[in-house]
Amino acid sequence: MTRVKEALIIVDMSNDFVADEGTLTVGKPAQEIVGYIRNLADTFLNKGNIVVIAMDAHIKDDKHFNTWPPHNIIGTKGQELYGELYEWHKNNLDNNKVLYQPKQNYNAFFNTDLAEKLRNENVDTVHIAGVTTDICDFLTVAGADAEGFNTVIHRRGAATFTNNGDLMIEHMERCFQTQVIE
Repeated sequence: MTRVKEALIIVDMSNDFVADEGTLTVGKPAQEIVGYIRNLADTFLNKGNIVVIAMDAHIKDDKHFNTWPPHNIIGTKGQELYGELYEWHKNNLDNNKVLYQPKQNYNAFFNTDLAEKLRNENVDTVHIAGVTTDICDFLTVAGADAEGFNTVIHRRGAATFTNNGDLMIEHMERCFQTQVIE
């Protein structure tokens, strides 16, 4: 019998979203969750589970920049993973349980093959950590739910630049029956 697996989706933990000089930075709140996310990623791999790096991937003249400042432009330092997560990913590049998923939308499942990749790995539950709680985390949870996955949000692994983080986590719990890990 095939073991059902879980996946950790690390959302948008790039220099542009996390570093002090990032073009759309969450700043210190995002920097404070890096160690938690790195440890969580190690735990997932040690249990034979999947870790997905879901990363905004925009072209220089992306229409997305009509709403937001230019960020996560493909091939730039701003799009690279931040700090310890960059090193962690570099050290795990050869691990077939670590997947990199570029995304052009807030939701890591929208117009990507992420759901198919996870189903091929027998994943039934996705855990979300990263930024921003009230935009990309929330919409990735919604996308995972729409694809039929159970969802989990890690409060200590989520940050945002607004005051809506806790409200959106409550909304995930209420709307998608997302399990909240404190």
